[in-house]
Amino acid sequence: MWSLLSVASLLLFAATVSAVSTAGNRLLVVLDDVAEKDTYGRFLGDLAARGFEVSYETPRTEGLSLFHLGERKYDHLLFLPSKVKGLGPNLSPSHLVDFVNAKGNMLVALSSVVPASTSLVSLLSELDISLPAERTGTVVDHFNYDAVSAAETHDVLVLDAPSNVRPGLKSFFEIPGGVLAFPHAVGHVLGAGPLLTPVVRAPATAYSYYPKEQAEVLDADELFAAGQQLALVSVLQARNSARVAVLGSAEMLQDKWLDAKVTKVGGPSLKTDNKEFVSRVAGWTFQEIGVLRVNSIEHKLRGSDEVNPDIYRIKNNVSYAISLSEYSWDKWVPFTPPQGDVLQLEFSMLSPFHRLSLTPAGTTDDAALYGASFTLPDQHGIFNFKVNYKRSFLTNIEEKNTVSVRHFAHDEWPRSFVISGAWPWISGIGATVSGFVGFCAIWMYSKPVGKKN
Repeated sequence: MWSLLSVASLLLFAATVSAVSTAGNRLLVVLDDVAEKDTYGRFLGDLAARGFEVSYETPRTEGLSLFHLGERKYDHLLFLPSKVKGLGPNLSPSHLVDFVNAKGNMLVALSSVVPASTSLVSLLSELDISLPAERTGTVVDHFNYDAVSAAETHDVLVLDAPSNVRPGLKSFFEIPGGVLAFPHAVGHVLGAGPLLTPVVRAPATAYSYYPKEQAEVLDADELFAAGQQLALVSVLQARNSARVAVLGSAEMLQDKWLDAKVTKVGGPSLKTDNKEFVSRVAGWTFQEIGVLRVNSIEHKLRGSDEVNPDIYRIKNNVSYAISLSEYSWDKWVPFTPPQGDVLQLEFSMLSPFHRLSLTPAGTTDDAALYGASFTLPDQHGIFNFKVNYKRSFLTNIEEKNTVSVRHFAHDEWPRSFVISGAWPWISGIGATVSGFVGFCAIWMYSKPVGKKN
């Protein structure tokens, strides 16, 4: 097992030198005007400093395309607010869905000041994420707002940073004790899809409001959503491990809000943790964190030196080991499941015959080894060693190794005289044969009785 870890470490080192993202470094930023990038200078500069090759385009750019000869031209997309109603034929919802299906990652930043384009609304609808019908619904909260910048409008929400996004799962967005400011946020409602995960939800006192068309006093029927129904930041990880994040407040990315000071009603002035939070959101979306990798897999007969044989025999004692690493910003580290969670191995044909927990068997600087030992079932056929680990915020692991399991060969069955329980039957056979032979001998060699004269 230790040799397996050593080989995996060398392979990982060779594959990840100078890497910034496991999915690639080509980032396309789509915004209304290229000059607006200065408004987001610190955030975009941080991405460039981390090694991303950032390109800037507008929806009006001629020849803008996400694919060339069937291959992705970019690895990641960042959509900033644009006044263009449609993003053009090459950024249509179908093209964006194709981009995600091609394992491209996408960060969508919304703002209540600028209506979301119809392409993005349709795309989010495809992902089971609903936006207000007006496309500019502002999230308002009369109890959790910045008393300085939004004293009248109450549309700059001041919330505690996430501290327990989903119990039992590894989260990369938690900033215990932190404070976040959401200026001019657009709330969205998530469907019941299992791939969606809310990161920040609105407080119970918040609601979505469209000031241009709705009255100051609203009926419950006029509300798009309120309270915990509204998500401010949500993420989706597709089945191919491509990632999509929806940030309800694009202003969070602007320089003036990255470390702005806010004053919650009745509280002191506090410095926001927006910079750290949006850095984590972008890092997760662009696969700089939360990426799992299988370095190597090894199964064999217990005590044997032959690795990964194609065939086993029923009732063999076998061992299984898998080496895993997790990418954390700029390096690979040993993967450790969250507290209370376990990796499982299934040995299955049509259904699992064994489902076992994989236990730690050793670590190196950049890999962790997990293993299990068990006895094969008394059933011949085609079986699979399968590890199927799918958790929110972590890329999926689905590894399957197929082997054949045969019966005992003719010369592998134990002889009858070895089995003590068979001795009475063997004795009975011996007695029957002996009696039959004795009877035949007596009958054949007995002289008939002669007749008397």
